[in-house]
Amino acid sequence: MKIKIKNKHTVTNPVHGLLFNHHQSVTAQQFRIACFSLIVYSDCTLLRLKNDIYIYISWTEEDVPNSTLFRWMIFSGGAPNCIPCKETCDNVDCGPGKKCKMNRRSKPRCVCAPDCSNITWKGPVCGSDGKTYRDEYCLTLREISAVSSLLILAETCRDVMCPGSSTCVVDQTNNAYCVMCNRICPEVTSPDQYLCGNDGIVYASACHLRRATCLLGRSIGVAYEGKCIKAKSCNDIQCSVGKKCLWDSKMGRGRCAVCMETCPESRSEEAVCASDNTTYPSECAMKQAACSLGVLLEVKHSGSCNCK
Repeated sequence: MKIKIKNKHTVTNPVHGLLFNHHQSVTAQQFRIACFSLIVYSDCTLLRLKNDIYIYISWTEEDVPNSTLFRWMIFSGGAPNCIPCKETCDNVDCGPGKKCKMNRRSKPRCVCAPDCSNITWKGPVCGSDGKTYRDEYCLTLREISAVSSLLILAETCRDVMCPGSSTCVVDQTNNAYCVMCNRICPEVTSPDQYLCGNDGIVYASACHLRRATCLLGRSIGVAYEGKCIKAKSCNDIQCSVGKKCLWDSKMGRGRCAVCMETCPESRSEEAVCASDNTTYPSECAMKQAACSLGVLLEVKHSGSCNCK
């Protein structure tokens, strides 16, 4: 079953091969999340994937239907038992402005590597977009980021035509999936099944939340268990074991999130600019800061906040 995309990319379901975003740098703790990204191969062998030119490809021997893939995305944060197919930089195509480099864990990664040989001016520069950049290096990084953004758009529902009665759904990483929406949910028999969505809407059960997500076409997510309440602060919200309430000041409501105790050592290319206009060494470090502060932080863009 093939899904046609306007930019001539092809997505195939059900699959063994899973393609990561080319711009994404995957850490050990992010691997399972990254392992559920754009799907590119079906009925493939590990040997075939090892010979592929791209770096962020993983393989799982389990072949599953769309319904299982969707459940993995919503509840598991990624496909289980994924195996990275690339162990070296041999035949890796990272695209313009990037190169393959082995990291400290001896894994190949695509890193930003603009050609700076012709840069002579060391001060601020004005870009063709009318914005001022700290230096020409930051401008070059922004140009590379813009190319990556265009690639991401090719993976959203805007460019996907799903077959039959299936519906396109975009997850929190802007990856598109064609799934069959379950329009019938079993009758709710207990108030313990209620869930408060990140959109502030009460859903009768996890099934109802999945159905709404499918019909909406994008991930909603669970803020916390139970009915949504008019909370004045996180003190009014009780999270389940292992989670902490983070306050979303923009929306004026709380959200329960898993807090990581430790983060792997980060590299310079993993830096992110967060919604508080602070540069963090990695997305994991940003989430740690959010848990420490008790406020919701989200990624504005990759790289330093000074490079924009």
